[in-house]
Amino acid sequence: MPYIADCIRSLQTQTFKDFEVVFVDGGSTDGTLNCIQTSGLPCTLLENVKGGIAAAMNAGLKAANGRYVAHLHADDYYLDSKVLADAQIALSAAPSALWAFGRFMNDTSGHVAPPPYEPKPYSRSALLRRNLVPHCAAFVERQVFLEEGGFDGSYRLAMDYDLWLRLVKRGEPVLINRHLAAFRRHANSATTKHARRSFNEDAKARFVHSSCLLWPEFAARYVWRRIKLELQLAKQEAST
Repeated sequence: MPYIADCIRSLQTQTFKDFEVVFVDGGSTDGTLNCIQTSGLPCTLLENVKGGIAAAMNAGLKAANGRYVAHLHADDYYLDSKVLADAQIALSAAPSALWAFGRFMNDTSGHVAPPPYEPKPYSRSALLRRNLVPHCAAFVERQVFLEEGGFDGSYRLAMDYDLWLRLVKRGEPVLINRHLAAFRRHANSATTKHARRSFNEDAKARFVHSSCLLWPEFAARYVWRRIKLELQLAKQEAST
């Protein structure tokens, strides 16, 4: 994995040092393990964890010991050295909070910029209609994670959205009003390679966690967004 070094570097530079790192590897042969082992970053390394993304993150969750858990994929990274410090400050100021999240930037071929759309203000209603919580900038109390059973393995891509919709039923998140992490956009990322599946799983989570009174609205939104997605994918395919 060519991006893991950036992920590791973003952890090494954090000014807040009271955290642990758990790497979960599914059996990679591309040099990822060597990069981890030679980085000098103290960590727990779980190897040959099979079963997909949800299973990997759940394995890391069970191996962790801290009060809060954050998940970075190998191609994600924190934007600066004060991310964990700011998360700790925000959560300490709201000791009863179960989770928190901030904003993210896109990294496209090294160009880092905010998403090309204005993010909607967070509300429970808005979250039901669109995933507003970037997985790379979220922090969840580990005990709540365990009580919820971790990520649902029936989702291959939208397991994070399903979790947010479960968590919000237990309590509102703390909002950290700044960009915390970078989500790398590239052809091999799961959400890019499997855009239709990701879209359909988001819709599934939306229906599962909402009142049937909202289903007609969500069905109409699904059709409109699916048309836009197909046009976008057709444009991308035509340009390659």
